[in-house]
Amino acid sequence: MTVAADSGATTRRSARDRLLDAANDLFYNEGIQTVGIDRIIEHAGVAKASLYNTFGSKEELVRAYLKSRHARTTARLMDAVEKRTTPAERLLAIFDAQAEMFAQPGFRGCAFVSASAEAPQGGLVQQAADEYRDDIRSLFVRLADEAGAADPMALGHQLHLIYDGAGISARMDRDPSAALLARSAAASLLDTALRNQA
Repeated sequence: MTVAADSGATTRRSARDRLLDAANDLFYNEGIQTVGIDRIIEHAGVAKASLYNTFGSKEELVRAYLKSRHARTTARLMDAVEKRTTPAERLLAIFDAQAEMFAQPGFRGCAFVSASAEAPQGGLVQQAADEYRDDIRSLFVRLADEAGAADPMALGHQLHLIYDGAGISARMDRDPSAALLARSAAASLLDTALRNQA
């Protein structure tokens, strides 16, 4: 699919939005190195000048793609957290949201893991991946603190490892139930952390 059938809908959407949609589709499904600028431009239905005027370079487009995924993922996680009431439920809700992501038909693993594996060290792509990981870890630490953990930093880091492992397992094993196992492991870890300090 290169351009939406409804040309009125296409013209109402900005070139930036169309480029980001194309990047989200192509980069996520095929990889950032595999997909060239010409494919993005064709898929978005814009002129080459639009890409360079809007983003300046492919690396900037990749960073914008990752930032958009970052915003969507953290919004999804926070939505799940805010629907729960107890501190433990709020923390474990992250794994419930993860389970929903894994069950989506187009799930192909973590966009940040894939992109950082393909990108050079120290560039904009690594920076975007680091920012995402910092936000996810900070969320776990904050929720561990709210749950009453004596060492929320350590518990948050451990939970983040479980979260990451579930994502890799779901992708590599093609098993969306990895999130359920991760939730169970996180619940046990949380229970042990709280019980040991009582």
